[in-house]
Amino acid sequence: MHRSITGLLAGLSLFMSVAAAAQAPSDDRAWVDESNRHAQVLLEVMAKYNPEAASSLGVEGHDSEIFDLKPQVFERTQADTDAAIAKLEALRPSVRDPRVQQDVDILIQAARDNKEQSALNRKYLVLYFNLPQALYGGFQNLLDARIPPEKYPNAVTRLKRYVGSEQGYVPITQLFRERYAERASDNKLLGPWVVQVEQDLKKQQRFLDGIRDLLKESKLQGWEQDFALFEKQINEHGEWVKSTVLPRARKESKLPEELYANNLKNFGVQADPRELIDAAQFAYVATRDEMESVSRQIAKQRGWKEAGYREVITALKKEKIANDKLLDVYKDRLANMENIVRENKIVTLPAREAVIRLANEAESAQQPAPHIDPPRLIGNTGEPAEFVLPLSNPDAQPGVEMDDFKYDAITWTLTAHEARPGHELQFAKMLEQQVSTPRVVFAFNSANVEGWALYAEAVMKEYLPLEGQLGSLQMRLMRAARAFLDPMVNLGLIQPDGVKKFLMEEVMLSEPMAKQEVDRYTFRAPGQATSYFYGYSKLSALRTKAEIALAGSFDEGSYHDFIVNQGLLPLELLEKAVMEQYVPSRKKAGAAATP
Repeated sequence: MHRSITGLLAGLSLFMSVAAAAQAPSDDRAWVDESNRHAQVLLEVMAKYNPEAASSLGVEGHDSEIFDLKPQVFERTQADTDAAIAKLEALRPSVRDPRVQQDVDILIQAARDNKEQSALNRKYLVLYFNLPQALYGGFQNLLDARIPPEKYPNAVTRLKRYVGSEQGYVPITQLFRERYAERASDNKLLGPWVVQVEQDLKKQQRFLDGIRDLLKESKLQGWEQDFALFEKQINEHGEWVKSTVLPRARKESKLPEELYANNLKNFGVQADPRELIDAAQFAYVATRDEMESVSRQIAKQRGWKEAGYREVITALKKEKIANDKLLDVYKDRLANMENIVRENKIVTLPAREAVIRLANEAESAQQPAPHIDPPRLIGNTGEPAEFVLPLSNPDAQPGVEMDDFKYDAITWTLTAHEARPGHELQFAKMLEQQVSTPRVVFAFNSANVEGWALYAEAVMKEYLPLEGQLGSLQMRLMRAARAFLDPMVNLGLIQPDGVKKFLMEEVMLSEPMAKQEVDRYTFRAPGQATSYFYGYSKLSALRTKAEIALAGSFDEGSYHDFIVNQGLLPLELLEKAVMEQYVPSRKKAGAAATP
């Protein structure tokens, strides 16, 4: 769900995730300003090594710069991160405000986590990532319609630097080959999975076309000659990948256990993979049983003979929405969701309007599943997050339609997850409140953000028609399946083809959707898919703790407002806030209201 240069820089991307937490009122800004000053320590390191990521977050002054692939980049990055940690640790004792103390602790932990992840990638892996996709992401973020147009000319400078036509720069493709060659001869190191490399080659032209389209649509002048050189270099890069990287690619997908366990931790999943498998399999069966019950009710209402969830979902998918009607249907669902939220006082809605749009071909290749595209989070002047719907998966079998999000029953829960009261609401509420930079850039973990969106689906389910409830349960089933299939494939307990077969036959996903799921577990973001189930489980448990502590005076609306106003904090910090701030404040308010 993140806007960044790539998300797959294999140890080179620095501090690229985004998040936020609630801030003080406008008359209590001193501590926020102090936190923001301390955050510059890490922002400077980010901007030095990954300026595209810094720029996309809203850090000023780096729009024309390009990421660092020069010699000894790992050693230099680690040394600068060590220096940043030391500087933050040195200033920590002088910090007096507990909120700033927490922010400094967030900064220190983010730097340590990034350093550990980079070291583990270095320990086990040869450097490899999809370079054309990374470059597309850099242009996409800079030439976004939500970015002030006066920034667009920096894209031409960035292009010149990528191709090496500006003095002092060499082609990024050459630097990539050099960094790869430095360690590729070490047979102890793993190359990328062969399927990943094959797909990267297949999608190369889509990203080239996507960059060309972005430059054309920007109305910029003087980029054509450099782009012709860029296209030549990328095509040569593809031939090099085919002749050099592909033969070196590993033949099985699983990761070393130490590396996979660290992935889980960085996504906010504080669980042993095998314990996670057991918990998720139990939840899977419970959800499947509920799906059977709802399916029987739908079949009875519609007079269908086949009443199992597989047959009912298959029948509901036949109520297909045409592509040219898709946005209208989803916008209507958004209005439905907002009405339900208001009428039932589920959570306070943001003032700004939610945005839904269709993905272009390059975006579908980059992320072939519905997702939220956040705007810049530093210096935002009202730009919205966008709920993006892809229409296809270019990695799927030819001629097979991705029908998972184009039928009426599924539109309810997908809107709840990606728009309101899910992801988009989180970002919109965050942007309507001024937030400290440590919490807007460095506090993120996927278990909170994806956990909230799945929790939002569950909260909304009771208000939906039966067909919408079945769609909600199917998505919950998929998230439980993710939480045992992702670790199973990475521990070698199941093969990717077995995962795909299970998702198609038991979760009832199309082949294109099942394919992108397998890719997510194996190389796009191993471990991330578990964060939905884990975060949802923790948020549900936290709500129960709050209900018990408040002994009958629990109020859903104020509770959800409090949760959302904490932003995207790690779940352990969120629980601390609920039990130490929300619960006591509600008890105090209740006592004051009692005559």
